[in-house]
Amino acid sequence: MKKIITINRKFGAAGGKIGRKVADRLGYEYVDHDLVEHAAIKANLTVAQSSDLDEKVPHEYGFAQSLFGVYRTTMEDRFMEAQKKVIEQYGNRGKCVIVGRNADAILQEYDDTLHVFIYGSEAWRLEYVRNLYPDLSYSELKKLLYDVDKGRIKYCSYYTQREFGLAENYDLCLCSSSLGIEKCVDIICDIARS
Repeated sequence: MKKIITINRKFGAAGGKIGRKVADRLGYEYVDHDLVEHAAIKANLTVAQSSDLDEKVPHEYGFAQSLFGVYRTTMEDRFMEAQKKVIEQYGNRGKCVIVGRNADAILQEYDDTLHVFIYGSEAWRLEYVRNLYPDLSYSELKKLLYDVDKGRIKYCSYYTQREFGLAENYDLCLCSSSLGIEKCVDIICDIARS
């Protein structure tokens, strides 16, 4: 039986919903946004500050760092280090489903893990997100999808030197738009139990 399940996901692919259902079915702890609060405490930040930093790279990321070789510890780095420690604590306890925040890379050396990536077609993800944000226009939803995914790609690359969504970084990749949410849950649970 897999004791730790990490779920990384494209925005709008229902990774969080799938993760919660997997945790409920297996009787595991579900870890997503509450991880941000625990990390905020460890990093001596407010919850509001940590929410702004969640799955984000430092503002100085890119040109200035590479051009001048300048590097200093940023609030984002401090927060990421705190998140890493919290993720490792959950990993050490086991029986948890952790969504996002590079948990797959942080816990890659742990035994009894199942690392999952959830993706879906753009049309399906737009429809899913439209239900979460009904007041946004189609163009705003599309921009939100693009911006969140772009942020996750940068975040993954910056902190793990891995490519976000690359199949070889995961044990299992599932297309929620083709399989549906319940089938994704069934598959993850079946593999976790084997």
